Amino acid sequence: MDNIVLAGMPGSGKSTIGVLLAKALGYSFLDVDLVIQEREGALLQEILDSRGTQAFLEAEERAVLSLDCRHTVIAPGGSALCREGAALHLQSLGPIVYLNVPLEELSRRIRNMAQRGIAMEPGQTLADVLAFRDPLYRKYAGLIVDCPPRQPLDQTVQLVRSAMSASGLLR
Repeated sequence: MDNIVLAGMPGSGKSTIGVLLAKALGYSFLDVDLVIQEREGALLQEILDSRGTQAFLEAEERAVLSLDCRHTVIAPGGSALCREGAALHLQSLGPIVYLNVPLEELSRRIRNMAQRGIAMEPGQTLADVLAFRDPLYRKYAGLIVDCPPRQPLDQTVQLVRSAMSASGLLR
């Protein structure tokens, strides 16, 4: 196993869990949102506001397709699996682990929807976005980890490690 890709909705903990998991495994950590911002010279929300959702998804896919790393925990944006090319490239980099967090918990965690840089069309709710993306996460994931609400971060990291070990993704 070269890399681990953490997929899931905004607020699922991909970046936070990713840093802790990388430390625990002795891996590097890569946040694809930061790659997008560096490549595009703008914050995620600025890209969405000035160029629109489709242009953002295109920029995200370009950023994902540029990835070439080893021994890295990768945290792509929540919308990365919305583009098949990006999803297949992420799969080629390593197993995709879907951090499945209930809608109610996502709603509790995300306090700044308008500034968060979430790829969603005007009028869409977080529930709408989850309903669209959940089947994609499940399609591309090699492993689904159900994350209980209000679970401490260290317990979530241990849950991910245990699930990966049990499934043979981590030795």
